[in-house]
Amino acid sequence: MTNETQANETQFNQNYYSSELTQFANSMQDNEDIEKALNFAAPIVFVARRFEYKKIADNDTFFSESDDIRTVGSSFKHIDFNGETVQAKTFNKGLTVRVDTDDIAGGDWEARYVYALKNRLCCNEYRRTIKAFVETIKAAQKKAKKQIVEPEAWTGEKAQPDADLRNAVLAARSDYGFSPNRLLFSEGAWYLRQDCYASQNNAGARIAAELSREALAEKLLVENVQLIKQVHLGLQGKELEGDEIFAFYAQNGLLKDEPSAVKRFVTPFDDGQLFRVYVEPHTKYTDITVEHYSNIVVTSGTNILQIKVKGA
Repeated sequence: MTNETQANETQFNQNYYSSELTQFANSMQDNEDIEKALNFAAPIVFVARRFEYKKIADNDTFFSESDDIRTVGSSFKHIDFNGETVQAKTFNKGLTVRVDTDDIAGGDWEARYVYALKNRLCCNEYRRTIKAFVETIKAAQKKAKKQIVEPEAWTGEKAQPDADLRNAVLAARSDYGFSPNRLLFSEGAWYLRQDCYASQNNAGARIAAELSREALAEKLLVENVQLIKQVHLGLQGKELEGDEIFAFYAQNGLLKDEPSAVKRFVTPFDDGQLFRVYVEPHTKYTDITVEHYSNIVVTSGTNILQIKVKGA
């Protein structure tokens, strides 16, 4: 019998810290799929427990200087990141699983539970990220710029899904003042695009139906196209209706004040690791805990555009 609970920051005893399992948790290769998806939608930024960041103002995302040449006897121009300064902190997040002694099997049983806990924690983070996208668009509906594009139905011989996507990217540049470099498809929207092209009786449509996401990204002149996989959202992932595509701006490896639609602020532990593992043995059961520190923040809400598609 196993029982999973929320980890409590105050209950951890350093005597139960497991260096070996902590190393395992931070080097898991099989977990890369969800972590890559998470970093695609909300790039990771390292910060202290308490920090401040810039919430980017409208139309202030892309800026470059023309006066970066130093004259003799003078200093270089000083720059500043514009936007509202916001105070924040990372939150201690974690999960504990209680493993009954009678359920222990195999020499690697502890590692398998660590794998499951870390995977669930990453899925929780991803669900929070997608919810941030959805809530940003909902909030935008109350403003003059709705940040949503609704093309004609993706059905019939005349439908051109990829042209609609290209026009949405161009609309983001001309109407909303930002240049999307990433597209995030719900699974339903991706299937709808494929089905639309597959139903059309011409060679070009058949080629389009078989395009990989990498090829579609190149066609649209964006960095990458990814799917929001339901397996990453878990059973509680009710945020999506299934017809959403998000066009947004993000970059990996950013400073905390550089523009990006959503960021995942993370505080490493003193040893530089992002996750820690504790193993607390008892007479008839063992508690295994995985913890980390993070905060998912919409730092530039105007850098997200939703493309809401529909079928017949």
